[in-house]
Amino acid sequence: MNFLAHTFLSGDSEEILIGNFIADFIKGNRFEDYSATIVDGIFLHRNIDSYTDQHSVVRDSVLRLRPDYGKYSGVIVDIYYDHFLATNWLKYTHKTLKEHAQWVYDVFQKNHDILPPRVQQILPHMVNYNWLENYAYLENIERALIRVGERAKYNPNIELSIHNLEKDYKAFDQDFQRFFPDLVNHVNYFLSHLRG
Repeated sequence: MNFLAHTFLSGDSEEILIGNFIADFIKGNRFEDYSATIVDGIFLHRNIDSYTDQHSVVRDSVLRLRPDYGKYSGVIVDIYYDHFLATNWLKYTHKTLKEHAQWVYDVFQKNHDILPPRVQQILPHMVNYNWLENYAYLENIERALIRVGERAKYNPNIELSIHNLEKDYKAFDQDFQRFFPDLVNHVNYFLSHLRG
């Protein structure tokens, strides 16, 4: 899953949110400077990624892209799924996407000093361009895919995967609708057993 899903799956805990968001920017177990709850958020992020990668429906989505995009297919699917979360947002929560995005930005800005340097660098762009709300729009999904392509060591024209999404939009949407409730249930179980 990508940024929007990870923030959504953090629930209402600011520290879980911080840990869940920064996890990809933390190497190994180098989190001795963080609170226990932020560390829980880091482990939640890793658990979400592991569960997602092993889910049969996600594998179906990935296999649809693999002939064109190889090992980057999973990253592309993560971005697609954030789009479908944004477009189906009110199926999963009573809080609007705008309210959620503003809460996330407020939490990160309030805790700016404890964020890893790379997160501090991207945060102004995330807020100014409203990444979380903009996942709902295909032109912004295309921009996200272009950014991934620019960072990739080997880029098999990742930016062209917007056309795969447009062509197979219904199939990817159906995959997401089948998968996401399973992920929500899994995360709720994981969070209920933290330190318990």
